[in-house]
Amino acid sequence: MGEEEYCVSQNDHLVFSQDTLAFDTVIAGESTNTYDFWVFNHNKKALRITSVSVGQGNTSPFEVNVDGTWLANGVGTDFTLSGEDSLRVFVQLTAPTTDQDEPQSVEDFIHFQLESGIGQRVILQAKSQDVNILRGDVIEENTLFQSKRPYQIYDSLVVAKGATLQLSAGTRLYFHAGASLIVHGTLIATGTLENPIVMRGDRLGNMFTQQSYDDIPNQWGGITFTASSLGNDMTWCDIHAGNYGIHCDSTGIEKQKLIIDNSIIHNVAGDAFYAKYCQTYVGNCQITNAGGDCVNIFGGDHTFIHCTIGQFYSFTGGHGVALSFTNVDNDIPLPLTRCQFINCLITGNNDDDIMGSASDRYQDCAFSYIFKNCLLNTPKVESEAIQDCKFEEDTEDKELRKSGNFSPAFDFDKLKFYFTLSPKSAAANAADASLTKQSGYTTDLLGRPRLSDGTPDIGAYEAQPEEDKTEQ
Repeated sequence: MGEEEYCVSQNDHLVFSQDTLAFDTVIAGESTNTYDFWVFNHNKKALRITSVSVGQGNTSPFEVNVDGTWLANGVGTDFTLSGEDSLRVFVQLTAPTTDQDEPQSVEDFIHFQLESGIGQRVILQAKSQDVNILRGDVIEENTLFQSKRPYQIYDSLVVAKGATLQLSAGTRLYFHAGASLIVHGTLIATGTLENPIVMRGDRLGNMFTQQSYDDIPNQWGGITFTASSLGNDMTWCDIHAGNYGIHCDSTGIEKQKLIIDNSIIHNVAGDAFYAKYCQTYVGNCQITNAGGDCVNIFGGDHTFIHCTIGQFYSFTGGHGVALSFTNVDNDIPLPLTRCQFINCLITGNNDDDIMGSASDRYQDCAFSYIFKNCLLNTPKVESEAIQDCKFEEDTEDKELRKSGNFSPAFDFDKLKFYFTLSPKSAAANAADASLTKQSGYTTDLLGRPRLSDGTPDIGAYEAQPEEDKTEQ
C-alpha cells in the first residue's frame, strides 16, 4: 500500500462505539469479565495508529487487548486500521484491594496516537468493592455479622447445631457458584426497610450487554434449614438468583422452624420456598419466579399472610406452579395440619397455579387448608376452605388476569419483573382490613400504609399510581 493511501490529515480521526467504558461495581482482587468497545475508521483511506497505550502503563489495573494483541506493559505500537473498517478492543480489570468499606473509584484511559499527530482516548471507569472472604467456614459458636463490607462465601457457609448466626441490617452475603448457607443451628437475620439483608451470587458484572448476572438464576446455591434447625427468624431479606430459595427440612410441627416476613425470594432455578413437615410463618413477602414451584409444601403447619406469590419464570427448562401443597411424600404420610393463606395474591402464567393434592392411600392423614380474602389463579370452585376469595378467571381481560395485576407489566426482554400492584387489579381494595390489623402488617413491603383508605389490597404491595416501578 502506498503512502498516499493513508490518511495523514489532522481532520481524519477514529470513531469509538463509546467514549467511556464503564464497568459495574467489581470485587477487589478478582479479575472481571472482559468488556469491549469498537474503533471505527469511517474514512476511505487507512489510518496508522502509531501507538495504543494505557494511561498508567504497567501499573494500571486494566489489561487491554487491541484486536488480538495484548498491550505488554500497557503499550502497543504500529496498528493499521483500513479504510471503512473497524477493530475491537477488549478490557479486563483486576481492581486492587484498598481495605475500605465503601466502594472506591478506579479510573484510567486508553490513548490512541495517530500518525497525523492526533491523540484520542477512551476513559475506563469502575467502582471497586473490598469484601470479607469466607472459605468453607463453619460457625460453631454464636456469631454476629455486621460488617459494612459484603461477605464473599466460597464452599458454603455452615451454621453448626447449637450455634446462632445473627445478621445485622445491611449485611450482604455474596455466594460463589455452588455455595449455600446451610443452617443446622439457628439464623437470626434482622434487616430493615432502608437496610435489607441481601443474599445473592458474587458475579457483579454483566453476562452480556445490559444483562446483569444478578438477573439470572442459578448463580449460587440457596438457604437450607436442616432437620436440627429451629427458631429461625428472617425479616427484610432479599434472596435471589440462586439454584433454590429457602429449603426447610422436616422437624415436626411442635416448634417454630422459620418466621420470615417483609422479604423477597425471587428468580431461582428450583423451588423458591420448600417446606417439609415443619412449622413456618410467612408474612408480607414476595415469592416469585421459580424453575420449580414458588411455594412447595409437604405437610406441616404453615401460615401465609399478605404475600404475593407469582409464577412468571421466563427461562428455558419449564417451571412449576405458584403454589403446591400435599400431605404425602413418596408414599410417606405427612399430615398437613394447617395451611392457610390470608389476603394473598397467588398468580402466574399457568392456566392453574394452585395444585393441592391429598393422599388417596392415607385418607385419615390430615389435609387442612384454607384461603381467606385471596385472589387466586385457579379454576373457580365452591368450598368451605375458600372464603371471600376472588378468582382471576372472573376477569374478562386476559392480560389483566396475568401480568396485568402488576404496575407496570413485565419487561421479559430485559428480565425485569414488576410486582407492585396495579390499581386495575381485582386485588385492589379486596383484602380483609380486620385480618390486616390482626396480623400487624399495616404497611406493605415498601413501607407504605395499608389502612389509610380503610381498604387494604391483597398481596404484599398496596396499589399506587401507574408510574410506580419497583422492579425485581
